Amino acid sequence: MTEQIDGHRVVSHEEWLEARIAFLAREKEFTRLRDELSRQRRQLPWERVEKSYVFDGPSGKETLADLFEGRHQLIVYHFMFDPSWDAGCKSCSFWADNYERVVAHLRARATNLAAVSRAPIDKVEAFRKRMGWTFE
Repeated sequence: MTEQIDGHRVVSHEEWLEARIAFLAREKEFTRLRDELSRQRRQLPWERVEKSYVFDGPSGKETLADLFEGRHQLIVYHFMFDPSWDAGCKSCSFWADNYERVVAHLRARATNLAAVSRAPIDKVEAFRKRMGWTFE
């Protein structure tokens, strides 16, 4: 006997298990495809950066090379903070709340993390202080 609750079918355990096993096969197929796409992404060629990027940092002007802080890899997160806003993006702020514990793991792998924004550095620094963040 099949029931409907809020537009969803309610079935026996056996019927649910059959549907779940079929769905699991599709999930595994998706995982294999995602893994293959990830492998292909890692194989993409690298591009030489010719442009000279300069950022306003907490200690003054910093080049893109400076952001590496001597490490081999750099993760740059675009923190959405429009110059006209009073605070950073809510979603970006949520993720940034979790960076503190990640930085140590990244540094152990010769990787640095830097957040960049379009907002003026004084606004960014005030917001960073308000939020209690210490990452760059």
